[in-house]
Amino acid sequence: MKVILLENISKIGSIGDIIDVKRGFARNYLISKKKALFASKKNVLDVEKIKKELSKKDIERKKEAKDIADKIQNKTYEVKKLSTENKELYGSVKPTEISKILETSENVQINSSVIQPIKEIKTLGKFKVSINLHPEVQTNININVISEEITK
Repeated sequence: MKVILLENISKIGSIGDIIDVKRGFARNYLISKKKALFASKKNVLDVEKIKKELSKKDIERKKEAKDIADKIQNKTYEVKKLSTENKELYGSVKPTEISKILETSENVQINSSVIQPIKEIKTLGKFKVSINLHPEVQTNININVISEEITK
């Protein structure tokens, strides 16, 4: 299925590109999230007209992403979790939890879907977490998982 991209998407294409993707991906993700339009003759002409406007919006998003990246880059955040004697956690540290930590400590809102731990956080220790804020802006933070003391 041919679609026209309305924003830059990493590994897929940039604004205004007409690409061929699988029908399910186009319908369920690209078109439903307003990241693309079906590539009809009318839509191709419409996108040509609004391409500059879309580029401006993308540049604004990129600037916001860079500001957030500069604010949090390579910082270490502490997470207290209950653990066993073997230093294993009861559960794991999820991207939603990391997103909440960033919101409370740095006052920045980051969608949990862009937060990707390098490896699953299931034990105590230090972990690197990759955050893709924009297709052209990525940053890393460190998560230090410490044991939460149980008070009786």
